[in-house]
Amino acid sequence: MTTLVIAEHDNAGLKGSTLNTVTAATQCGGDVHVLVAGSNAGAAAAEAAKITGVSKVLHADAAHFADGLAENVAEQVLAVAAGYSHILAPATAYGKNILPRVAAKLDVSQISEITKVDAPDTFERPIYAGNAIATVQSTDAVKVITVRTTGFDAAATGGSAAVETISAVADSGKSAFVSREVAKSDRPELTAAKIIVSGGRGMGSADAFKVLEPLADKLGAAMGASRAAVDAGFVPNDWQVGQTGKIVAPQLYIAVGISGAIQHLAGMKDSKTIVAINKDPEAPIFSVADYGIVGDLFEIVPQLVAELG
Repeated sequence: MTTLVIAEHDNAGLKGSTLNTVTAATQCGGDVHVLVAGSNAGAAAAEAAKITGVSKVLHADAAHFADGLAENVAEQVLAVAAGYSHILAPATAYGKNILPRVAAKLDVSQISEITKVDAPDTFERPIYAGNAIATVQSTDAVKVITVRTTGFDAAATGGSAAVETISAVADSGKSAFVSREVAKSDRPELTAAKIIVSGGRGMGSADAFKVLEPLADKLGAAMGASRAAVDAGFVPNDWQVGQTGKIVAPQLYIAVGISGAIQHLAGMKDSKTIVAINKDPEAPIFSVADYGIVGDLFEIVPQLVAELG
């Protein structure tokens, strides 16, 4: 029994989601191999070889892998799929784009966004916006799985796996990379941040979000938002935390002016410590908060900043 992990990377290095996916792979049992399909991605392959628990890295290098086009990466996965009992990828936009194609071509059912491995053929995944956990058992010969990275700790480094260069499949010709718009920020990336300060509809306006910036600066935190705040145009889409946004599980999540709609809770309730600030004592966010402060956020947030020195 051997598991293949599809590495998410930018050619220069691995994304943190790959480390969480490797942890899930090790819990499936057997050896763990990592596929790095990229262009001039030797550095990413070398980094993958250092992950504890990985016994082999497969490195496929070609220009048409440079931008991670799903049509090409999926064909590379299929080219090496024989002999693997499990094929895993992170449940990010990257993994969600590739693995459904792989599952369809292998004629198996994909198991999406697992948060726990109960046995090599049995997995847990959230349903109904995280309000219930489904236990799924698969009889497919190959288990094709996306991994909710917040459900697994990042794998340690210190390994010394062999890197095997494999033949790259031809360009499928089905798609072409046109452009990419990357949001630039001096703050940590939202899904990788250890501390997040999020604002909701209760902020009232885009300008009001500036009240949160000193707090985020003091804590070295990323900034997030509820869907209501995004839909109102207060902040950009890439700040959205929730079922239809980004799933996060930082060490500390500070929710300011967020009522706690079920869709938002689904995206952040696995945070290690949750602090809620809201003027409504009946707000649903308090049901998941470890610490709650009832009051005017425009008074409380500056006081917190002052206390932090």
